[in-house]
Amino acid sequence: MSVLRPFRASDMFKFNNVNLDIWTETVTLRNDNEMQYNIGFYLHYLSRWPDLCCVQEAPSGRMMGYVIGKAEGQSLEWHGHVTAITVAPEYRRLSLARKMMGLLEFVSDQIYRGHFVDLYVRCNNQIAVDMYEGLGYSVYRRVREYYGSLGVGKGGRDEEDAFDMRKPLSRDPSKRSIRPNGRDMIVSAHDVS
Repeated sequence: MSVLRPFRASDMFKFNNVNLDIWTETVTLRNDNEMQYNIGFYLHYLSRWPDLCCVQEAPSGRMMGYVIGKAEGQSLEWHGHVTAITVAPEYRRLSLARKMMGLLEFVSDQIYRGHFVDLYVRCNNQIAVDMYEGLGYSVYRRVREYYGSLGVGKGGRDEEDAFDMRKPLSRDPSKRSIRPNGRDMIVSAHDVS
C-alpha cells in the first residue's frame, strides 16, 4: 500500500528514479530563458506552495512519483498550475498520477479558490494528452516552440509545441476557462506569460 504525502526537501535526495526518465521535464527553455529544476527551484515551490506539492511513496520508502504546482494569475485568470507531474516507469498504470492530480485540483479549488487548473504537455505525448483528457482537461491553446534547450531541432534547440490544457474548477461553473476549438488556437511561446 503506497502513501500520498507532502513533498519534503529531503525527497530531493531520493527522486532520481523518477527524474531520470525521458518523459520527465527538468529543463525548459521558454522565451529564451532557461528554467532548470535545480535544488533552488524545488525549495522555492516547497516554501511558497507546500500544499500543492506531494509525493507518492512505496512501503519501502522508494519514491513512486511526485507533483509540484503553484497558484498564479489575477482575477478570472487566478488558477492552479501543474508545474511538474511524473511517475517512475516501474509504477506507471497504477492511477498514481490521477491521485496526485486529484489532490492538486482539490487544493487549487478549495484552498486557493482558483477558477481552473492548467498544465503544459508536449503535443506528441499522446499517452499524457489522453490521460489528461480522461481527467477532464481540454486543450485551451497550442503554444508554438514552448519546449527548448534539449539539444535537438533547428539550431541545436528542441522547438516542440505544447498544448496548454485546462480544467475548470467550482468557481467557473460556466466553463469560461475552456474552449471547444483549443487545438486551432495557436500562439507563440512569447505570448505565454
